[in-house]
Amino acid sequence: MSYEPPTPPANLPTEINSSLNESTPERLREVATYAEALAEHKEREARLEESAAQEEVEERPDDLPDDVPTKATITIKEINDNRYYYWQWREGDKVTSKYKGPVNPDE
Repeated sequence: MSYEPPTPPANLPTEINSSLNESTPERLREVATYAEALAEHKEREARLEESAAQEEVEERPDDLPDDVPTKATITIKEINDNRYYYWQWREGDKVTSKYKGPVNPDE
């Protein structure tokens, strides 16, 4: 172990470097633990955002309307002895439906 103080990263702002140099060893360890946890959190959030964007682009069916989320599924409802396709998805506790078309296109 060297007796020389460590060299800060070149792009570390001066005010942060000064604040760290004035801190106690206990405070520096707390900051290090926090900084590591914060970095992991930000990396995880970035991965989730990237994954969600890729899924939306890759998995969006061609016939899915713009106002229907990608998580929607197609269900069949029977109304007056006629069958119809509906997009359906959950918004919190509510199930939302949007008409897609008749099951039998001749109807």
